[in-house]
Amino acid sequence: MVRIARANIAGALALLAIFAGSAAAQDGKVPDYAAIVAAPDRAEGDRAADARRKPALLLAFSEVGTGMKVLDMETSAGYNAELLARAVGPAGTVYAQDSAAVIERFVKDKFDIRAKKRVMQNVVRVISDFDDPIPSGVSNLDLITFLFAYHDITYMPVDRAAMNRKMFAALKPGGLLVIADHSAKPGDGITVAKTLHRIEEKTLRAEIEAAGFELLAEADFLRNPADPRDTRVFQPQVPVDEFVLKYRKPK
Repeated sequence: MVRIARANIAGALALLAIFAGSAAAQDGKVPDYAAIVAAPDRAEGDRAADARRKPALLLAFSEVGTGMKVLDMETSAGYNAELLARAVGPAGTVYAQDSAAVIERFVKDKFDIRAKKRVMQNVVRVISDFDDPIPSGVSNLDLITFLFAYHDITYMPVDRAAMNRKMFAALKPGGLLVIADHSAKPGDGITVAKTLHRIEEKTLRAEIEAAGFELLAEADFLRNPADPRDTRVFQPQVPVDEFVLKYRKPK
């Protein structure tokens, strides 16, 4: 398992090179992640979110390449799905998953508005329950992303063990799961998921690894040791401490 050190501005380009080299070894078709993020047709709201989410580093860490088949779990308004669509290109496919309940309560028409963009033509909208998230007939996925949303699933009526097993089954051997979330304090488990929108990293790891995934790498570029991890993640006083993990389905 590899630990990727926290990125500062000076080291960000070096980190991108490291990640890109890893992706190239796997796929041989590495997009220009910085150019994807800098694309002039991206929405201003997405650009504002970039400062917090560091999408170029996250795309590179995910090793997403052109032509890949990718599932984006709880895609919400589609911020990450659009970035993935730009990365996989016209030859690839992004399955953007959400449950009907989440769409009705939180998303409304936000994703549908984004879906009208030309760059979203290779994105397939998937409306499915979280414990059965894989579209019928879809298999051998290269990558699944599950970003800042696993904590939400813990207070929904979802069989998380079944969900994780189905994600595992849908990946090709050697396929990757990249999962990130807001960090809770040790011992909090899932008890603060609904109130603080955080989850204890140890708890999440245990659930994912029980499905058969093996930890490949962890990244520190969204970590913040100064976060007391005892407040809601919305409008925080300091940047939220967030963990980023990369798992692999064993070959």
